[in-house]
Amino acid sequence: MSDLPHLVQVAVHAPVHSGLGDLLSYASAAPLPPGTLVRVPLGAREVLGVVWDAADAPPAPGVELRAVAGVLEGLAPLDAHWRRLVAFTARYYQRSLGEVALAALPPQLRSLSTEQIARRLRRSSPAPEAAAETIENVVLSAEQESSRAKISSEPGPFLLFGSTGSGKTEVYLRCVQEALAAAPDAQALVMVPEINLTPQLEERFRARFAPHFGAAAVVALHSGMTHAQRLSSWLAAHAGRARIVLGTRMAVFASLPGLRLIVVDEEHDPSYKQQEGARYSARDLALWRGRAQGAKVILGSATPSLESWHASRPATPEDPAGGRYLRLHMPSRIGAGALPRVRRVDMNQQPRRSVLSPPLLAAIAERVARGEQSMLLLNRRGYAPVLHCADCDWKSDCPHCSAHQVFHKLDRTLRCHHCGTTQRVPRACPACGSLDIVPIGRGTEQLEEQLTQLLAPVLRPDGTPARVVRIDADSTRAKGALQSQLAQVHAGEVDVLVGTQMIAKGHDFRRITLVAAVQPDGALFSSDFRAPERLFALLMQAAGRAGRDAAYMAAQGTPCEMWVQTSHPHHPVFEALKRHDYPAFAAQQLQERAAAGLPPFSFQALVRADARTQEVAQGFLRAASEAAQTLPELAQVTLYPPVPLAIQRVANVERAQMLLESPHRTALQRFLAAWQPLLHATRADPAHKGLIRWLIDVDPLAI
Repeated sequence: MSDLPHLVQVAVHAPVHSGLGDLLSYASAAPLPPGTLVRVPLGAREVLGVVWDAADAPPAPGVELRAVAGVLEGLAPLDAHWRRLVAFTARYYQRSLGEVALAALPPQLRSLSTEQIARRLRRSSPAPEAAAETIENVVLSAEQESSRAKISSEPGPFLLFGSTGSGKTEVYLRCVQEALAAAPDAQALVMVPEINLTPQLEERFRARFAPHFGAAAVVALHSGMTHAQRLSSWLAAHAGRARIVLGTRMAVFASLPGLRLIVVDEEHDPSYKQQEGARYSARDLALWRGRAQGAKVILGSATPSLESWHASRPATPEDPAGGRYLRLHMPSRIGAGALPRVRRVDMNQQPRRSVLSPPLLAAIAERVARGEQSMLLLNRRGYAPVLHCADCDWKSDCPHCSAHQVFHKLDRTLRCHHCGTTQRVPRACPACGSLDIVPIGRGTEQLEEQLTQLLAPVLRPDGTPARVVRIDADSTRAKGALQSQLAQVHAGEVDVLVGTQMIAKGHDFRRITLVAAVQPDGALFSSDFRAPERLFALLMQAAGRAGRDAAYMAAQGTPCEMWVQTSHPHHPVFEALKRHDYPAFAAQQLQERAAAGLPPFSFQALVRADARTQEVAQGFLRAASEAAQTLPELAQVTLYPPVPLAIQRVANVERAQMLLESPHRTALQRFLAAWQPLLHATRADPAHKGLIRWLIDVDPLAI
């Protein structure tokens, strides 16, 4: 070991606005390879860091460097593929390198000593298990086999466009099996939008692969796990013992040195976009990582994002290049089960103020009497969105947000779903003392209560009363509550399931024959241009929960149905839904977006400012816009004036935003990189001392 210290560059967790720069220099008694995990002093603290790519050299004469405090022995360095992914993410989403790198690592790595890490490594290295000779596979349909064969023979990336119930999961399983069989160190990453909502997927992967590769070969990575569980899964993936990682968006950063295949299920889901810190899209990073690491990528959905649909367009004489992805189509349901018949109920023709139209209520009652299940979708929690005084027009506004507090009847509280403020329901109007305060609007609590009352006379085949269960963020707050409620549904102990969008995706309910959207109209006229796309996807996904078991449907002898209660029955969204015609819906939406120059025909970023007053927030954005006028990179970028957010104030913080748009992704990226120093300088100006924070959101999903 040399007596002369070596200079190493280390990435530590420092926000982009801290002024520390991407890499800090430290002295080391021995050269350390890039990717080595180290502990280094930072101010008065000792923090975790990652040695980054830099030429090993002695420190400059006269420069006193602080020494590396320790090396996490026993852990192989994070490989070049992982470091390149982190570097790209930091650059593209305008964050610091260390912030992204350290956020991508298990939190427990930051607090454990070298000795503790060594103990964890010994514990997470089980003896090899005896493997079964073969993996039991089901017979693929013609459409599934065609998709599997193309994925096997083509480079991709692939968009697997399969209707709900078409067997996309079986295609994933078979492709993972082929990837792992190709090399003894091969690994696969399978991502889902919310792993707690898809326990069956995890069960299917474990049942298929654990007998062959051992129980430790399949691990999960998601925020619902404890720090110890996440560390154990991460160590197994990093060491190559875990052959398959199932996870949510954070799993895109898992250390997988043998990565050969990435699957992004329900690729359209907005949950893949991080909404705090580095606002990355895990789907987009999966595509970048697959290309950079030589892994195939499969995006799967019954309702692809319009970006992915456009990117998978076939070549035409007018567009000979076509899209970058290969589109694979699986329109048929497994077992020849029919897609649900869509029935629209014109609420203009129904009794006023009715929650459920009489025809829909009768259809639900018929199914209860036959022992079938129904599912009602209402994307609004609580009992009612607001309490209102009929005498003085008082409303249950949140004192800290520009939003109403939602009335929750079960515990008699008013809750703000933005800042979390909770208070008891007042006995009388706080403004005028009137006792005439009433709920306005409807939430899942009210729908559950009214359904229970309306179905009270209806008996199940065994003579017992109908059972209604609600599944939403409130009813599943307790640990294990969601799994317990889903088990009741699967066991047939529930007749009517009421819930928010969390029940609409990923669940394989076998006895549901009717699905209904109770109040979907709110999204039809939103100022957000993506609202129709999200609504169509939600309704298609919800419809897909009905009639999934062809044998059960044949035995019952009744068609499965999707009911939509709407005041706009002839809206294009519902016309396309009735035909289950996603291509027609996508074509119409893309035509509108092309005419308006909206994504995917342009590229956007948002700069958001939070301050104590709206004047300070918008003042910072205006000053930043003025500073940008000096940049030559502005030529291909449009900066729009700053405006307040739709919900302007949250937790006593005023919020404003400014939209940037460019027809070219690279032009927008060049501008953002050049603008960053000016944004920091603007922030440092005493004129903006009231600013709390600012951030850049590249490729925003909500404007």
